[in-house]
Amino acid sequence: MSNRRLVELFYDVVSPYSWLGFEVLCRYRSIWNVDIRLRPAFLGGIMSASGNSPPALVPKKAAYMVKDLERQAEFYQVPVRQPKDFFQVVIKKGSLSAMRFVTAVQMSHPEFLEQVSRELWLRIWSEDKDITEPDSLLEAARKAGMALDQVEKLLGMISSPEVKSKLRETTEEALEYGTFGMPTMVAHIDGKPQLYFGSDRIEVLAHQLGEKWLGPVPPQKSRL
Repeated sequence: MSNRRLVELFYDVVSPYSWLGFEVLCRYRSIWNVDIRLRPAFLGGIMSASGNSPPALVPKKAAYMVKDLERQAEFYQVPVRQPKDFFQVVIKKGSLSAMRFVTAVQMSHPEFLEQVSRELWLRIWSEDKDITEPDSLLEAARKAGMALDQVEKLLGMISSPEVKSKLRETTEEALEYGTFGMPTMVAHIDGKPQLYFGSDRIEVLAHQLGEKWLGPVPPQKSRL
């Protein structure tokens, strides 16, 4: 098809709302006339540089988020469940090592980027498992279909200057677009980048792309 539009998705696996946006865009990839470009970045860096604060650190937002994620999980049909020790898992441990690993996957084996990202989201936001330790990253990548020797090589790349630089560059690029959180989608429309923040803005994205919005879970037959 001609005139395909590019939509970039900046995400971090520590963000459950990024998971929702990720799954919806993946579902529409074969329906809309778009190319989806996955852009793993570091949410911690974006929050710091933009002067934003994690919702969980605002008591009323944190209380709302617990209920909201339950509703969102049902609506989007994504198995999001909040970790039992949210503060320890999300705030204290964070996702820097995980996003460096995802970046290494993107650099060396981009064909596994989507599934490795999904497996990490499943671990932290559905199974309440670690995403920071090497054994955990290895298990997620193996479930995504990667060979053991591939994963071991990637684990050795996490601390490399090349991987650190790539993650930093992607994060800075997201900031240059104007982001302040995740998920951030950047649609290139008529030669200009248009920024959309949040998994609940995909319907607006569809409208501006001139595409049909069929809900968060489009009918299977629509993908043919």
